[in-house]
Amino acid sequence: MTTDADNPNLLDPFEVRVLAVLAEKEALTPDNYPMSLNAITNGCNQLSSRDPVMSLSEETVADTLQRLMQRKFVNGITQAGARVTKYEHRMRIKWSLEQDKVAVLTVLMLRGLQTAGEVRTRTGRMHEFKTVQDVEQALQFLIDKYPPLVSRLNVAPGAKEPRYGHLLSGEDALAREETAASFGGSAGAGQGTQAGRVAALEEQVSQLRQEVSDLAAQFAEFKKQFE
Repeated sequence: MTTDADNPNLLDPFEVRVLAVLAEKEALTPDNYPMSLNAITNGCNQLSSRDPVMSLSEETVADTLQRLMQRKFVNGITQAGARVTKYEHRMRIKWSLEQDKVAVLTVLMLRGLQTAGEVRTRTGRMHEFKTVQDVEQALQFLIDKYPPLVSRLNVAPGAKEPRYGHLLSGEDALAREETAASFGGSAGAGQGTQAGRVAALEEQVSQLRQEVSDLAAQFAEFKKQFE
């Protein structure tokens, strides 16, 4: 029987993070895309809009980029007169995806297991979905791909909606993520309402932090032109 360990097409957690950062920043900071190694590293190590939070060195990110380029997930671009190589993702070409599907997949890669409603909230700056049903259609498209890129999980005890997760690291990795998430337990009705308010506030703070981080990255790239 073939296992995830035998599948050469799976991505490790670092590869997932680097690829997702490239896709995210393409939409959020197009003026700084393709991205430098330094900018990608900063994006990987963001404290907001990341689950899990990582702390990767430039050397680790550079090695990860090399692996992704070998497998045609990423292009390295050296422009005439440029001092550094820039990088761009090839998710659209690799998996034949339009921007709405790229946005959904990217958020799952960056933020872990989520409901369709959470995906809609968090994809707003990459692609604006008018309804949750539109998100569900995009998710179903990713589920129906061969091989599938996303999986719909069973509704957790105490929850009302199913969550979704990406399959880029395999079914075993997704199952471990689901098990780890289940240890959080389920909240009671009163706690659920309060948790919803807290989650909404956290999301707003997260988006503000991301905007500040994006501005800082833009300024750093601008400053390099005069160094």
